[in-house]
Amino acid sequence: MSAVTFDTLKYVETLKTAGVPEPQAKVQSEALKEVRNTEVATKHDLTEMELKVEAKLEAVKYEIIKWNTATLLAATGIFAAIVKFWH
Repeated sequence: MSAVTFDTLKYVETLKTAGVPEPQAKVQSEALKEVRNTEVATKHDLTEMELKVEAKLEAVKYEIIKWNTATLLAATGIFAAIVKFWH
């Protein structure tokens, strides 16, 4: 994000010239400076985050399938051993 300089003194002077009392002009200037310094997410940031979330979701899906398959195979082996034992 590129930084853009905000001249708070010039902004206060502009407001005062328009008839805004100095204390109010100073408060507005500080509030606007705060808003301008707040970072916001861009579409690119959101797309990048979406791709990361999707990749992690795929990894979790893979782990779930892997563990379900292993559990199913183990259960099948145990069941086969029980059936063989009883016959």
